Amino acid sequence: MAKSTTKKKIIKASDSKIRNAIEAGDGILRLAPTWVPRSFLMPGRRIKLAPQDLYAYGAHRGGIDERWFASTTPAANENREIDEGYSYVVVNGERSFLLKDAVNVEGQKLVGAAIWKKYQKWPVYSKFFDNMGPIPHHMHQSKNQAAKVGQEGKPESYYFPPQLNSVGNNFPYTFFGLEPGTTKEDLRKCLERWNEGDNGILNFSKAYKLQPGTGWLVPPCVLHAPGSLVTYEPQWGSDVFAMYQSMVEGRAVPWHLLTKDMPKEKHHDIDFIVNQLDWDGNINPNFKDSHYLEPIAVADTESEGYVDRWVVYGKFDGEELFSAKELTINPGVKVTIKDRGAYGLITVQGTGKIGKHALQTPAMIRFGELTDDEVFVSHEAAVQGVTFENTGLEPLVSLRYFGPHTNIDAPAIGDYRKKKR
Repeated sequence: MAKSTTKKKIIKASDSKIRNAIEAGDGILRLAPTWVPRSFLMPGRRIKLAPQDLYAYGAHRGGIDERWFASTTPAANENREIDEGYSYVVVNGERSFLLKDAVNVEGQKLVGAAIWKKYQKWPVYSKFFDNMGPIPHHMHQSKNQAAKVGQEGKPESYYFPPQLNSVGNNFPYTFFGLEPGTTKEDLRKCLERWNEGDNGILNFSKAYKLQPGTGWLVPPCVLHAPGSLVTYEPQWGSDVFAMYQSMVEGRAVPWHLLTKDMPKEKHHDIDFIVNQLDWDGNINPNFKDSHYLEPIAVADTESEGYVDRWVVYGKFDGEELFSAKELTINPGVKVTIKDRGAYGLITVQGTGKIGKHALQTPAMIRFGELTDDEVFVSHEAAVQGVTFENTGLEPLVSLRYFGPHTNIDAPAIGDYRKKKR
């Protein structure tokens, strides 16, 4: 589908229309697909976008390899569209207003009193990213580092949905951190070789084979080069990053993608750039034990025809910033699920209902087309309980992510081992 040359405008709605939509959906809002391109990566072709639409923003913008969920966060792309990264709410079959605007109007009702009081917004989002090959070794800045350039820091997490990973593409391995014994001088030499081709930074890292149905927790300032599995990625509402690898799969990475979220006067200060990393976190000899995730059942409910599992859990410096669950409901089963707070939901398999809304996992989506696979569930609705029903012939599987300080009962890193004993 060719991209229009008409300058885009953000769709707005009155406060009353927003409130009416929330009331009409019993606190559940239908969301339109939000597609985001990346100029430095090749799309993996597994997140249901029609092949002819992979470059719908234009080849100069790069291919679409991400879909963002319940996002009030703008994508930090060069030459981006004015509403790029933002989720639209669908009313009567049309994009009607941004989820961001709905939160501005009915913040406490939608995200809950605690989140609204502290953040005055929905401060998290999730996405699928889907690439043919690996992403360059990079990190995301901490809260304090990002604040120096007027941004927010970015902790994140990964879960690899089995439904979207029947093929692993070119490199289903992720490099994390740096090998113990690596020195800052080693890294400094890598950065000094930036324009000589591959700067060799992966020689100082370790790759882990990615397994569908597992995940990782990734703190700020820790290097990672994500592999080529489709990844569900709950994270803080920011798009900051710094790429420390100069070349990936034969493609050069511009220096500005290393320094774009650092103070301008530091863009060529290699010592400063090296010291942006959490050194102890990167050379942690027990990295996997500190960050690896496997699903943990919320309760023993298989006999009732459904299973709810934690797929993202754990804390960053003692603080729970986001979490996620995977809900699987057998055909013909109807169940009411109560949660502690608001969430964004996407289906990855099956057909059914959530409250008044239909759920249908699409096989293929044209760019600009609306779907029935994504919703935002308000704090009030989630706490009261939301009824799901599987009306199809296969399991209805959905992923939902939550905001900060919502799931105080979530497991800790490593708790999956208790279930194996």
